[in-house]
Amino acid sequence: MTIAPQQRLVQQLPAAPFYCPVPPGTHPAAASLNEATVRWMLQQHMDTDEQQRRRLTLCDFGGLTASTMPYGWIEPLTLMARLHAVLFSLDDGLCDESYATAGLLAQETGRIMRAVEAPYAAPSSGESTRTAALRSIRLDLARHATPVQLRRWTEAMRVYTSGLVWEASWRSSPGLPSLDDYVTLWMRAIGMAPSTAMIEIAGGLTLADEELDDPRIRALTEMAWTLVSWDNDLYSRNKELLRADDDLNLIDVLAQEYGIDALRAQQEAVVMRDRVMVLFMRLRERALRDAGPQLRQYVNGLGQFVRGHLDWASVCPRYTVPGAPAAGPDGWWKRLPAVVDQDPLPLPSISWWWDQLDDGQ
Repeated sequence: MTIAPQQRLVQQLPAAPFYCPVPPGTHPAAASLNEATVRWMLQQHMDTDEQQRRRLTLCDFGGLTASTMPYGWIEPLTLMARLHAVLFSLDDGLCDESYATAGLLAQETGRIMRAVEAPYAAPSSGESTRTAALRSIRLDLARHATPVQLRRWTEAMRVYTSGLVWEASWRSSPGLPSLDDYVTLWMRAIGMAPSTAMIEIAGGLTLADEELDDPRIRALTEMAWTLVSWDNDLYSRNKELLRADDDLNLIDVLAQEYGIDALRAQQEAVVMRDRVMVLFMRLRERALRDAGPQLRQYVNGLGQFVRGHLDWASVCPRYTVPGAPAAGPDGWWKRLPAVVDQDPLPLPSISWWWDQLDDGQ
């Protein structure tokens, strides 16, 4: 285990409470999903380090799947839980804690994408166990997804893997990206694109390209990716500092951008996050007014993913850091103040989201 220098440990912050008005939900198969996923994960031999395998078995991939997708068929939900396991293994073993170069990530993600694009092709001589696991998931997905859904999921994997390479390029750089670049990078590298592409597969939905390409739906989808990525930064920063001395995080990027300390940057990050959450709820209400039943399920599924991810993270031992500052008096959840700034965030890559409000209110 990599231990961060003492000067970095003093920057650990108390837990920040979250605002998320989406009601919670959970699939009744959470426990069986997790047991089956842990067995499958260990059979894949994705991680050779025994301590890392133990850490992953405690992540509760079944609980994460059941809380983010409390609907749908058990077979695709099983594949969703397996996908979570592979993405977490990739994150720990090849991204956050291994200091892999952008060149190495480009090679690995290239092999991953070939396995996803052509799962029936013979594996390359350099195929890793994680790539083999993703090939297996893609083959099984073909039994439950339509050709259109498979195409969307494959393209979503391309979004994710391109983000990993971009992320690795910054991990090998002496500084941090700009705030606008980081927001775009992290919504891709967090792995939310293939996860939200599973909503229609798990829910048995049939959606047209023009429905998902509607700017309002596209904005809501990107907001879900972003909320999950920022939420992850807020609750995982202490763990990342302890295990990997990792400061590629929204809080530290904000501290660099505005020349403020970590605690003030955390406060600013929470304000940003709440403004996006408020926008998500407002735009969701407008988008649902003229949406058909299946598009409604997809849009509601985006909100459920944001809420379920927080419900899972609030109890997951993966993010417990001994000696970290205690949470504030509000605990994990909070209410918003009476007045919240509803103007667009001054970030060119995402300010267009606010333009999708029909009445501009």
